[in-house]
Amino acid sequence: MKNKIRIGCASAFWGDTTTSASQLVNHGDIDYLVFDYLAEMTMSILARAKSKNNNLGYAIDFIHHIGPLLNIIKEKNIKVISNAGGLNSYSCRDALNKILKDQNIDLKIAIIDGDNVLDKKNYLKSISINELDTNEQLPEKPLSINAYLGAPGVKKALELEADIVITGRCVDSAVVLGPLMYEFDWKDNDYNLLASGSLAGHIIECGAQCTGGNFTDWESVRNFENMGFPIIEVLQNGEFFVTKPKNTGGLVNRGTVAEQFLYEIGDPGAYLLPDVICDFTKVNIKEIEPNLVFVSGALGLPPTHTYKVSATYEDGYKIIATIVIGGPKSVEKANVIGESIIKKTSMIFKQEGFQNYTNTKVDILGSEAMYKSNHYVNTREVVLRIAATHKEKAALVIMSKEIAQAATGMAPGVMNYLGGRPSVSPCIKLFSFLMDKKLVDVSVNIDDKLTTVDIDDNNKTRPIKGATKLALDSRNIDDSYKKVELIDLAYVRSGDKGDHANIGVIAREPAFLRYIKKSLTIEVLKKHFSHVLKGSIECWEVPGIYGLNFLLKHSLGGGGMASLNIDPQGKAYAQQIIDLEISVPESIYNQIKKNKKLI
Repeated sequence: MKNKIRIGCASAFWGDTTTSASQLVNHGDIDYLVFDYLAEMTMSILARAKSKNNNLGYAIDFIHHIGPLLNIIKEKNIKVISNAGGLNSYSCRDALNKILKDQNIDLKIAIIDGDNVLDKKNYLKSISINELDTNEQLPEKPLSINAYLGAPGVKKALELEADIVITGRCVDSAVVLGPLMYEFDWKDNDYNLLASGSLAGHIIECGAQCTGGNFTDWESVRNFENMGFPIIEVLQNGEFFVTKPKNTGGLVNRGTVAEQFLYEIGDPGAYLLPDVICDFTKVNIKEIEPNLVFVSGALGLPPTHTYKVSATYEDGYKIIATIVIGGPKSVEKANVIGESIIKKTSMIFKQEGFQNYTNTKVDILGSEAMYKSNHYVNTREVVLRIAATHKEKAALVIMSKEIAQAATGMAPGVMNYLGGRPSVSPCIKLFSFLMDKKLVDVSVNIDDKLTTVDIDDNNKTRPIKGATKLALDSRNIDDSYKKVELIDLAYVRSGDKGDHANIGVIAREPAFLRYIKKSLTIEVLKKHFSHVLKGSIECWEVPGIYGLNFLLKHSLGGGGMASLNIDPQGKAYAQQIIDLEISVPESIYNQIKKNKKLI
């Protein structure tokens, strides 16, 4: 048994860079190479692709990324694990097998099967499955239904001596937890270890986001063109180091790792995974030396008896048109043009016997539209963005043609139609629910031989306590306090949980947190995001890292591909709060002022 395992992550999403795998294989000194491709939005894209071509539905990037490296992967005995299978793991395997055959390389490929439960749709409808957030019924014609599997399948594949493991839908961290369970012989009930391994997987699952990408202090990061991708070095006790290959760009420090730690986890005291319920409230992140960070303190509890399951389905059609407009009063002109196009096409729909739009959205990019501040930037060039949905494709085809008239028949200054005439595409929506583990048969397929994977599904439903929610109010702020911006006091990062936005805030110093809590209240955030927020806001404290984690419910316009928002995944929500004012005593104000002068 090894004392430590080094794992590098080469992909955060389908479409990530082609250079990362080579960097990690050639310069990372790694035992395992993992790829994460399956964001919820990606599942919608793959479902659409498979509906057009039954041989598609997997992350074809994986084949391109790994193909040129197969010889050196074999030479170095690096194991590869990826969720690239998406909705079609077998086609993914076949494509990779062809390359192996062409290159005369002998590597054993395993498929983790069982996540696809589309064949159970009739049964699921008979037991009245409800969506987790909306309580809606399962759609009549789902395109896909996939359970989020855990790590046991990956572990079993490695026990069967697989060199490359391809999974379909699984939790992102499972591609890391699986090899750790295998290498260290962690058992299904070693919950603290499973939580630690899951945290390690979570830290690196988004690739360069923990090595300086998407970082609050982005100006301190060097050489984005040669971004270093993450490596974790995990010990038998579950504690781990985060680093990156030498002589690469990027940055690994307490801030980069802490931002990724809070990214999209919701309740930090009850991060639910199929193998373990993670309590991350006591996690500690310590900077050891430049580009080396130590992480410890994760705790685990027995998991629930259910899997989270995501279905995709078509719900009408969607169109997005973008028009460049220049000259004085560009914002005003763009508003008039956008609203006029919507009104005119609505009139045509009525004449042609179509129903009206199911949803429309007009945004003026370049006018601070994402803030909806009602004080437009005085700019002389903007991009008009018109997004709309309709039950019938033919109606949106009408709109795609009618936008052309704006060039000669509406306000002046129309310069360009970005991308030409906009295309109409199916509107793919996500439907999430819970499903008993007993209904899901997990297996490993190697050379079309199936081996059953035993899943501990005997856990009883029990109350999940989670972390204590904070009320956060602004009482007792001293009148003598001075104002600084949130960015002076904290790191921030945001992302999506379906239709919910997650914003993590980490104090730069422990003393700063009490003042952040007094000024960055739930009421302040409700007002700031009032133009997108349709639900409530929840907040939890994460004492181990001096952090706060906010969840803005129903704030993404439906989320993913269903959303018409400029920011459908809330990626810039954190950036929208970094200049909010925080009241601090004069001593901290002077400290911040001094630090700014030194930079």
